[in-house]
Amino acid sequence: MGIDGTLLVLGASRDQIFMIDTARALGLRVVAIDMDPKSEGFAHADESAVVSTRDVPAILDLVDDLRLRGHRLVGVTTMGSDIPDVIAELCAALGLPGPSRETARIATDKTRMKIRFRERGIPIPWFEEIDRVERLREIVAERGLPLVVKPIDRSGSRGVFLLEAGCDLEALFARSLAFSRVGRCLVEEYLPGPQISTETILSGGVGITPGFADRNYELLERFRPQFMENGGWVPSSVTPAQRRQVEDLVVRASLALGVTDGVTKGDVVWTPDGPRMIEMAARLSGGDFCESLVPLGTGINYVETAIRIAIGEQPDLGALVPTRNRCVANRYFFADPGRLVRIEGVDAIRGEPWLVKLVVRYGAGDVIPPTTSHAERAGVFVVVGDDRAEVQARIDRVYQSVRFVVE
Repeated sequence: MGIDGTLLVLGASRDQIFMIDTARALGLRVVAIDMDPKSEGFAHADESAVVSTRDVPAILDLVDDLRLRGHRLVGVTTMGSDIPDVIAELCAALGLPGPSRETARIATDKTRMKIRFRERGIPIPWFEEIDRVERLREIVAERGLPLVVKPIDRSGSRGVFLLEAGCDLEALFARSLAFSRVGRCLVEEYLPGPQISTETILSGGVGITPGFADRNYELLERFRPQFMENGGWVPSSVTPAQRRQVEDLVVRASLALGVTDGVTKGDVVWTPDGPRMIEMAARLSGGDFCESLVPLGTGINYVETAIRIAIGEQPDLGALVPTRNRCVANRYFFADPGRLVRIEGVDAIRGEPWLVKLVVRYGAGDVIPPTTSHAERAGVFVVVGDDRAEVQARIDRVYQSVRFVVE
C-alpha cells in the first residue's frame, strides 16, 4: 500500500529526478519546484512550479495554494542541492520533520562546522578563517605549504585551491573569495591521502552508512591548483577495519552537527594517523553517488529511507544491508572551452551492456565555458563490472570512444 500525502521536492534538475521517481514509487504525490522552467524533473513530478528553491516566502505561498487545492503536505526535501537552511526554515514554518535551524547554520558555514567538530573532539585538519591576503601570507610564513583555501559557503569544488610553493597566493585567495556569497574564506592544513565519500542515514541518533565510495582525483594535475574530483569507486579499497573507523567518525560528526534523524554527506581523508573529517553536508549528494554507485554496487536505495525520514516515518535501518557486491564507477567528461562543433562516438558506445549511463550536457553550437566547478562538466557516465581492472578498462574505452570537437 502506498504512502498517502504530498512531498515537496526542492529542485527539478537531473540531480533530483531519482528522488522524484523514488517518492512517486512509494505512492507519494510529488510537487517539484525549480527556477528553471526547462527543468527535466518537471516531467517526472505530479505537479511543478517555477519558483526559486531559495525563495522561502514564495515557497510558503505555493504551499498555501497547494493546501487550498487539497494537498496534504507531509514533507519537504531535496537531493544534491546544498540548501539545508531553506529546508530548515520551511519545516519549522510548516511543522514538518527536518533539520534544525542550528544544524543548517553550521552545515552551511565551514568555519562554524570546523569549530563545532573541534569542540566535539572530531579529528580535523588545522584551520583558520581569513579575510585578507596579508593574513594568508603570515600563515604561510608560520606553517609553510601546502595549504588549502576555500570559500566557507560553497560546494562542488567551487573556489577550492591548493596553495603550494611557487603559487600566486594573492590571485588564488582572490579567486576563492570571489566564489563566496558572504565574502569569507577558510585556509586549512592539506592532508594528503586517499579520500572517501560517505552518506549516513540517521534515525533516533543511530547512524548507518550505506554510502561509501573512494573519490577519484586522477585529474588533479590537469586542474591544478583547483581540486576537481572525477567520480568515484564502489566498493571502496579500504580494509574492513578502516571502514569501521570511518563509519564511526562520520556518525560522530553527524551527531556533532545535530543530525539525529536525517542524512549527512561526509568527506573524509585517510591519513597515517587514521581518518580525518574534511567537511560534512546535511543533505543527500547529487551526481550519481546515491542514484547509481550505491544502488548498482550494493542493491541499497537509501534515498527511499531518506524520504521516509523526511515525512516523519520510522525507517527500517536493518534494511540498509547490501544484497550484492559489484564494482561500479562514475566518471565525467571535461571538455575544452569553446563552441561545440559535434560529439563523436556516443552512439557507437552507448549500446554496451556494461555502460549503465551516458549523459552529455551540451549540444552542437553550445558554448562550453571554462571548467571552474562540477557545474561546467560536459557529461557523465557510469560503468559496471566484476572488478576494478575490468571497470577501468571500460572507462578507458569510453574516454577513447567519445570525443568533444570544440572550436
